Amino acid sequence: MKLLTIETRQYLQYYHSRYQQVQDLGVDLYVLNGEGTEDFWPADHYRLVGSKNIDDMIAAAKQWHATEAFDGVMTFSEAAVVAVAAIAEALGLPGIGVEAALNSRNKYLMRQAHEKAGAPIPGFRFVTTLDEAKAAAGEFGYPVIVKPTLGAGSHFVFRCDDEAELVEHYDQAARGIADLFWANSEADGIDLGPNGLLVESFLDGKEYLMEAVAWDGEVYLGSVVDRITPEGGTFDDDVHHAPTSMSPQDLAAVHEVVTAGALAQGLTNSAMHAEVRFHRGKPYLLEIAARVGGGGLDMIARITAGHDPIAAVAAIAAGRRPDVRHFQPTGTHITAMCLISDAGVVREVRVPEEVSTSDRVFLLKITARPGDLIKRPPDGNTIIGFLGTTGMSEEDAFALMNDYATKIEVDFQ
Repeated sequence: MKLLTIETRQYLQYYHSRYQQVQDLGVDLYVLNGEGTEDFWPADHYRLVGSKNIDDMIAAAKQWHATEAFDGVMTFSEAAVVAVAAIAEALGLPGIGVEAALNSRNKYLMRQAHEKAGAPIPGFRFVTTLDEAKAAAGEFGYPVIVKPTLGAGSHFVFRCDDEAELVEHYDQAARGIADLFWANSEADGIDLGPNGLLVESFLDGKEYLMEAVAWDGEVYLGSVVDRITPEGGTFDDDVHHAPTSMSPQDLAAVHEVVTAGALAQGLTNSAMHAEVRFHRGKPYLLEIAARVGGGGLDMIARITAGHDPIAAVAAIAAGRRPDVRHFQPTGTHITAMCLISDAGVVREVRVPEEVSTSDRVFLLKITARPGDLIKRPPDGNTIIGFLGTTGMSEEDAFALMNDYATKIEVDFQ
């Protein structure tokens, strides 16, 4: 199987480990970057367009497809979901379609699709001024959430408990999205829908993350993860536990909600990352992305639920039914976290051998490099990496993870 993977704008070497996983599945993997570096991937399997204009990327992909005859097109990047859908259509290869991609990328279009289908969602308003944001908050009641329509990674997502916080965070978010990497890394030449801010009503319960698959209109929850982060004013997605502690009844309700949302977005054959939060005992959709979740969620799925999201992406890209089942925990517990430091320019990240060689560490990925600027709210949500540990229980894994996290040191310039 020969697949083409795409990044509209290269995101460092962040996806290299996933590209390697695809190759380990026996896939002959080629990489096309719109904007990036010349040495990103082996030269005989790599092309750099030099532009993220969608017409230029389609032309480059068509030219390459004529000689290589790709079986499918895929991406792990949120900012390339729409571009990949457009390129797949242009090459006559399997894909989710541009409309479904837009519904899965722009949070405003996503909410509109959910609302039209009657899927359970928080109240929402697209706002262009502070006065409109205040009016929405007055309608919903505080607290409210402010979030970008073309965001990712919880950048510039704020909880506002009163009007003073709304005034402060609205300004921070409005200014922040102008330079937000994920919004500015989308392909040029495609109407992505409104690039602005949403105000949403607050959901007061626990949050859960799913690596899911839609195939022939049936939705499978491959893995289910609990978000166990202490609640605050920003959403770093920094501490998780799996397998889920949800009851069978709640899990069935979540499956129903995710199915409704996926079909509302037009996702009938797709890998998905879904996020759900409970409110007054019932699940509501936060979002469904048409891609695999970030960080170590693919590893967590394999370890705790026997589901391989990376293999699912590769199969679906080629139009093949993935090896997927409904959620079945393996019995292994994990906890995982984003490694969060102070803000500053990184000089060095030091990981002791005790951590790097531990057989209970399943995830250790340092994404920060010397010279990188780490931003923390309200200026951004940059992290230095990921850490995950296994255990006989949530408490066992959590204690070890916290111990190891304190031993990873960051020096700043």
